[in-house]
Amino acid sequence: MSAKPVVIKFFAPVIDITINALMNAIDEKMKQGVTNFIILISSPGGSVFHGLTAYNYLKGLPVTITTHNFGSADSIGTVLYCAGSRRLSVPQARFLLHAVNLQFRGNQDLEEKQLEERLKGLKIDIENIAKVIAENTSKKSVEDITSAMLERITLNPQEAQSWGLVHEIKSELFEAGSEVISIQFQEQQKP
Repeated sequence: MSAKPVVIKFFAPVIDITINALMNAIDEKMKQGVTNFIILISSPGGSVFHGLTAYNYLKGLPVTITTHNFGSADSIGTVLYCAGSRRLSVPQARFLLHAVNLQFRGNQDLEEKQLEERLKGLKIDIENIAKVIAENTSKKSVEDITSAMLERITLNPQEAQSWGLVHEIKSELFEAGSEVISIQFQEQQKP
């Protein structure tokens, strides 16, 4: 068994297919006795539901996880990034924080109670995201993170490091000879 961590390259949106692939890849490697992972992240964000689920899953595993932003950890991608107990970033990366939005399909009609339910869910999502990011910084409160999200803050690696979000800025992603698993998503082309 190699002592090197297994590297998972997550170059994808945070959606059901990619998060399931990420969790399944880790499960498979854990069955083989792997206890050390590096998750390389470059993501435009995506689903709050899937991002928070992945964060909680990764944080709860009896393994060591290092996350490394190798491009962009945008939106819920920042929450996924926070799953690392050690968090790295390349010098040319970014972190985008913004509020959560609701999408309505077609001419959807909502009653007042349904609208209140959606608004309450939106507020809880914002609060949960802010809690995760604040817990993984050494210098920012939930209120600070909530304000940053509402202002649509973009951080470079040095700014993220000053927040305590990034532990180290490092160009090298992993050791030569490491096993690399790629998770990516390609939209189906319409005929």
